[in-house]
Amino acid sequence: MSREQLIDKAVATASEVVENINPDQLAEPTPCAEFDVRALLNHLLFWGPSLNAAARKAPVPPPAASEADVDLTAGDWASDLGVLLRDRAAAWGEPSAWTGTTTLGGPQEMPAEVIGAMVLGETVVHTWDLAKATGQAPAWDAELLEFVHADLVLTASVGRDMGLYGPEVPVPSDAPLIERILGLTGRTP
Repeated sequence: MSREQLIDKAVATASEVVENINPDQLAEPTPCAEFDVRALLNHLLFWGPSLNAAARKAPVPPPAASEADVDLTAGDWASDLGVLLRDRAAAWGEPSAWTGTTTLGGPQEMPAEVIGAMVLGETVVHTWDLAKATGQAPAWDAELLEFVHADLVLTASVGRDMGLYGPEVPVPSDAPLIERILGLTGRTP
């Protein structure tokens, strides 16, 4: 399966998890120490347009002033996030999204395939965060997890250096792939 097809798998799982979040679960803690469910949804809604624009090599739409300014009480946040996720699948589902260079809105360009792999990993890991916080147990596509794991083996140390991940959590080498992915990102499975 191509990486362009893998984004569909990641988005399908993420969409299912988001659709099953009850509004009374917004204050539940997530495995990300700085985020409860509400704050993690704010994070996804805030950064979603930038991740999608990167695939199109398009200007990033002006965001809210900060993640905290995303108001989950206004409108239908689950629907809004669903739209962003479907747009992510469409944008990163194009082979051209993975070629050349792109940016996440700043002046520094990076290889599009690096950002695409990051988008896949971000989608999987934050989906797991939301699922864990809301008592869900999503099913994961094996090829998707293989891709994300292989990428994180190569890039997780850079993510840790940038403060994106916590210290690696040791996970047995024969543990399920999702658990090895989580360990690489500093999460305890």
